[in-house]
Amino acid sequence: MANPSPAKSIGDPGITPLSPTHIQNDSDQVPDRPSFVVVVAIDFGTTSSGYAYAFTKEPECIHTMRRWEGGDPGVSNQKTPTTILLTPDRKFHSFGYAARDFYHDLDPQESKQWLYLEKFKMKLHTTANLSIDTELLAANGKRVKALDIFAYALAFFREQALKELSDQTGGDFDNNDVRWVITVPAIWKMPAKQFMREAAYKSGLVSRENPEQLIISLEPEAASIYCRKLRLHQMVDLNAQKSTQNGVSPTENVGTQMAQGKEHVRRNRQSRTFLVENVIGELWAELQEGDRYVVVDCGGGTVDLTVHQIRLPEGHLKELYKASGGPYGSIGIDYEFEKLLCRIFGQDFVDQFKLKRPAAWVDLMIAFESRKRAAAPERTNPLNINLPFSFIDYYKKFRGHSVEHALRKNLGKHSGVKRLKANSKHVSSLVCPPEELFSKPEVSHIKFLFLVGGFAESPLLQAAVQDMLQGRSRIIIPHDVGLTILKGAVLFGLDPSVIKVRRSPLTYGVGVLNRFVEGKHPPEKLLVKDGTRWCTDVFDTFICADQSVALGEAVKRSYTPAKPSQQVIVIHVYCAEREGVAFISEPGVRKCGTLKLDVSGTESSAPRREIQTLLQFGDTEIRAMALDVSTGRSVRASIDFLSH
Repeated sequence: MANPSPAKSIGDPGITPLSPTHIQNDSDQVPDRPSFVVVVAIDFGTTSSGYAYAFTKEPECIHTMRRWEGGDPGVSNQKTPTTILLTPDRKFHSFGYAARDFYHDLDPQESKQWLYLEKFKMKLHTTANLSIDTELLAANGKRVKALDIFAYALAFFREQALKELSDQTGGDFDNNDVRWVITVPAIWKMPAKQFMREAAYKSGLVSRENPEQLIISLEPEAASIYCRKLRLHQMVDLNAQKSTQNGVSPTENVGTQMAQGKEHVRRNRQSRTFLVENVIGELWAELQEGDRYVVVDCGGGTVDLTVHQIRLPEGHLKELYKASGGPYGSIGIDYEFEKLLCRIFGQDFVDQFKLKRPAAWVDLMIAFESRKRAAAPERTNPLNINLPFSFIDYYKKFRGHSVEHALRKNLGKHSGVKRLKANSKHVSSLVCPPEELFSKPEVSHIKFLFLVGGFAESPLLQAAVQDMLQGRSRIIIPHDVGLTILKGAVLFGLDPSVIKVRRSPLTYGVGVLNRFVEGKHPPEKLLVKDGTRWCTDVFDTFICADQSVALGEAVKRSYTPAKPSQQVIVIHVYCAEREGVAFISEPGVRKCGTLKLDVSGTESSAPRREIQTLLQFGDTEIRAMALDVSTGRSVRASIDFLSH
């Protein structure tokens, strides 16, 4: 059943477009972008974050951030953990290893006053009604505004990067000379992308007056841009490892190759400068016009899949299938581990332990992270996870009996004393690559599958993807898998026009009035105004879900203010996950944003003012521009997805 008419219920008869048209820009005619001295990309990850940069005069040299203080045994510290610590009066204290280590060393009573947050990025993906006021929960149970936390984190990276650039150039480096790039999962919806932009404004990274200074980069796209530069010695081809060689299993071969690759990367990292050759890599040379490949970004929070097709001769990329994926990242395994603890020791105990001994909980998860990465398909001996003393002590006080008693009761008599034992099969059952992602017709006949992101290092995940694809595609893993997105984001910032065609994830449009046609329009939509019969709630489609959109392609609409004195035109934007939407009142159609046209200061004597609006959908964000036709003046146009 259709919803009641939103237009009639709010007393808004809708708007009448004067000239619905679609402009197909020549996709090579991309608007001129301002010039910058350096591009700095921030990979804001769920579990770890970092930055890299390249000077525009030396685009082949990508510099990665300084080595972070701290680090865990068995865990690479190419990036720093996405953890943040605020003082008891909610001021920024520290980020990354520094935040975690300081918090860890606090007295348990004192630590209850401090606000410690980790893995908070997923909140932007999982919150249905994301807004400027969305809150996050700190380890001590206190709530804090998410926008403040993201702004503090971006301000931290701004300070670190500018300090490093100043040291490099021997003087104070001006932030205005930096183009900033922030990476986000491709499956993020517009509110989450806008949220990151708002956080960047609040942090001082860029100003609202100069929005072009910040580019939002989609993680698998960035990885795709970098992967096309790969040389054979910079990657592992899993398909070349299929058969056992000299009694060594395939995963051991892969492990050896990955280890050698990491050592090569580690030696290179002493200078922290990566040379990206200005040539197409050998793999890329095998691709022909129309060939398609997949990039699977296995991050901490999400697994993103994007399908690209090659366009020759320039080697530009065309997105074939709208980005898909979901919350299948490695922290899903952390959640499953937490569920296991709840099953053994009780949900009530785990909740209290996290609240009363937050630093000890951090310790336990660090121990688990290290063991999680050691899990491999052929491993037969168990993975031991030592329980911190405070866990054992607090459990005894809480339950009145020992940890050993709970372990024996729930895991059997062979369970470890004061430690958890899990074999690789247990952990393997937690690694479930999203098989439905590979069932789409667009994902068939793919030449390569690039496995990137920190989670791609997991031998269990590699084995699971191999089993699923059954040799249908070559599986390629870059050696520096954890930095692939970061380097690709720098390359994207240097040339944002490399991706020429994208797919729209949703159908977007507005509600308008059309002339009522008997027999075509439903009678309940009839509105008679000044003797004219109108049909209300008509969905005027801007762009359809899964439609190809070229970079620079725009949808043009003209609107007129209802009254000559009107200062602002506010138009509600609606969206749906399907094509063929006729009315904004249909099921599955929801209000998702507002288009705001500020027409103040452009008054004219024209009897009817026409405000021509251009909406661009081919970029990573939706952009709006507007012009007052009679005066030729530009009109401030903005599109807001966060207030709904």
